[in-house]
Amino acid sequence: MSNTPEQPAALDRRTVLRRAAAVGMLATPAIGLLSACATSGSDKENEQVAGGTKSEKNPLGVKEDAPIEVIIFNGGYGEKYATDVHEPLYKTAFPKSEVKHQATQAVSTVLQPRFAGGNPPEFVNNSGEKFLDFGALVNDGQLQDLTELWDAPSVDDPSKKVRDTVIPGVVEQGMFNTADGGRKPFVLYYVSTVYGIWYSGKLFKDNGWTAPTTWEQFKALCEQIKAKGITPYGYAGSNAAYYQWNVILTQAAKIGGTDVLKNIDNLEDGAWKQDAVKQAAEAWAEIGAKYSDKSFEGLKHTDVQLRQNQGKLAFYPSGDWLENEQKKDTPAGFTYQLMPVPSLTASDKLPATAIRAAGGEGYFVSSKSKNPRGGMEYMRQMLSKAGARGFTETVGAATVVPAGSEGFQFPPGVASAQAALKAAGKDVFNMLFDNWYKELDTEARTATNELMFGRINADAFVERIQKRADAIKKDSSVTKFKR
Repeated sequence: MSNTPEQPAALDRRTVLRRAAAVGMLATPAIGLLSACATSGSDKENEQVAGGTKSEKNPLGVKEDAPIEVIIFNGGYGEKYATDVHEPLYKTAFPKSEVKHQATQAVSTVLQPRFAGGNPPEFVNNSGEKFLDFGALVNDGQLQDLTELWDAPSVDDPSKKVRDTVIPGVVEQGMFNTADGGRKPFVLYYVSTVYGIWYSGKLFKDNGWTAPTTWEQFKALCEQIKAKGITPYGYAGSNAAYYQWNVILTQAAKIGGTDVLKNIDNLEDGAWKQDAVKQAAEAWAEIGAKYSDKSFEGLKHTDVQLRQNQGKLAFYPSGDWLENEQKKDTPAGFTYQLMPVPSLTASDKLPATAIRAAGGEGYFVSSKSKNPRGGMEYMRQMLSKAGARGFTETVGAATVVPAGSEGFQFPPGVASAQAALKAAGKDVFNMLFDNWYKELDTEARTATNELMFGRINADAFVERIQKRADAIKKDSSVTKFKR
């Protein structure tokens, strides 16, 4: 996914940068020299502490009096969630340990010399424009394999593994290819992002409309909305076509199951030509032809979002950053609400409640720090109910730990997104090809505009994107990734 204006200026822009970094789309040349340079300092100074005794309360075997150093990106979320929530939780668990804290707006500036000198901190919130390249750090062996963390018992319920307390796909999202051909988890994405179709609760209440769950209901409601002189559905073609291909592929996953997306991510032969993708494209092409506005192709995301705030547009696809992004233009009582993409047929493999969700805001543990087990334990505390709840109460954003948000009073839009996520249960999925292959994302955006604004049909849509996917697969200069 490219860093384009359709992403919110704060949270999602950082997410794009991090994900681009994760696949090497944004390189940090100095990082490539880390392995060769990591010889500074005395052996004694850089020596890793021995592990402690493992127990029910200390499953990772942290040395109880070993200090840890925490580096936090002081951006949109600030640093109070660390100083007031996560660090005190760690200190409660290990009172003999010293927790050293530093906040910065320039992560790479602070940490490149530390990695090069062989003296990295234990825990890092790697975000902002001056971030460190995740992929390069993995290649240099600088990041701790988090498998042991994810397999450890949770703080709240030792009968559950940590991996079982987060939304589906979070562990996989932080996995990277390794030199031996395997894949291991190296990054924790902590903030929850939910995708769907947005509408005004007030508009629907005033007109007696109910959010549809089936395709027949959706089209029937679009007819009613159109009769009111309101554009039923739209997105911004100028810079946010990604929002719409996300809807098409979400629809395809509901029709054919999550393997449809896995095949696309893995560049499997004919993945874009799967029947589920074609059916979804045909369905949404009809919506574009009958219930949208051709002028939207030349508009930016904020222009179309403003039309929705003005009551001129009913349905708009986006992620749950939308409510905050439009705060200054949203009239009182508008009441943002999210609904999942409706089911297309009664034979869909996933239910109407199935939804796309993903993690954002990346954190890692330095494998060559003095106390990497302490860094993993810090993550385990973050992933407790208390850690997640404290983060949410401090910054107003949900985490990937659903239990940590229970009972919290989110604004209406985020609250509806969290309710939809809870209703989805295990039917939560994600897609990764746009993060892995920027060129394929660009092609999908172009083809989506042509489909939705009536210049090509579904056959041509899948053919065009498949052709680009095939070219990428054959290009030996492009690193390939697998789910």
